[in-house]
Amino acid sequence: MKLSICTISFRHQLVSLDHLAQWAKANKFDGIELWGVHARGLMPQVERYTTSLAESGLAVSMLSDYIPLLGERDETKQKCESVCQLAAAWQTRKIRTFAGHLGSRQVNEQERNLMANRLRFICEYAADSGLDVLVETHPQTLADNAESVFRLLEQVNHPSLKINFDTLHVWEAGDDPVDFHRQLGNSVGHYHLKNIASRHQLSVFAPDNVYSPAGTRKGMVPLLEGAVDYHQFLLDIITDDKKSASLEWFGDDVKPTLANDRIALSNFKKDVKLDLPAFN
Repeated sequence: MKLSICTISFRHQLVSLDHLAQWAKANKFDGIELWGVHARGLMPQVERYTTSLAESGLAVSMLSDYIPLLGERDETKQKCESVCQLAAAWQTRKIRTFAGHLGSRQVNEQERNLMANRLRFICEYAADSGLDVLVETHPQTLADNAESVFRLLEQVNHPSLKINFDTLHVWEAGDDPVDFHRQLGNSVGHYHLKNIASRHQLSVFAPDNVYSPAGTRKGMVPLLEGAVDYHQFLLDIITDDKKSASLEWFGDDVKPTLANDRIALSNFKKDVKLDLPAFN
């Protein structure tokens, strides 16, 4: 499994992409997931950055942005064009977005059909540029539970539509991450990995709290130490070099936490390859 850091982890720090790339390479990461805000801000030097990343053996694993599915169609089209151009410039084939900003139980059939049609349009446009569109499993979106995700995949019915499998949010919805992941099969294009100390602290991942410099980080814990049991889930993906994932850390002590989680995953992978009884 290829592992990336996310530039969003450093959203409240003054850190250059050059520095992050050097640090990621030194700590044996495979790539960097680039937040759309950062990708746009760094566009004047994109050629230098992409060359430098390639020389360091790093890739931009995914461009994470937000394309609206409701509202004016022209707004969706303009944002779609902009994000696809960004992805091409940063030499990544994956665009992460959300399936709207309303939960599956908050929309009526007309709204759902409109959102599915908009998402199909985005996929068609992206496919013309050789890009995949990854919808993230996330609360307050049409991808907020397994049933709605399967229905969305069926409604859109486009090969460029993939799922960014956020394991914690799948668990948050009450679905079994292992079973759901196995049912999705090749529809999964990437993974977001994070954890929480307990279920009652999940509100710490609410966007308003995450994006606020003054937001609480209480409950955010290292990947293998939280309420979500990743061990069985990781058995299905960690030895597959075709899989790609990002450590989506929103808490404090960013570098030490990411470095330690990367080491923990590496050790877990070694144990799996040794076929220790604990993993049978």
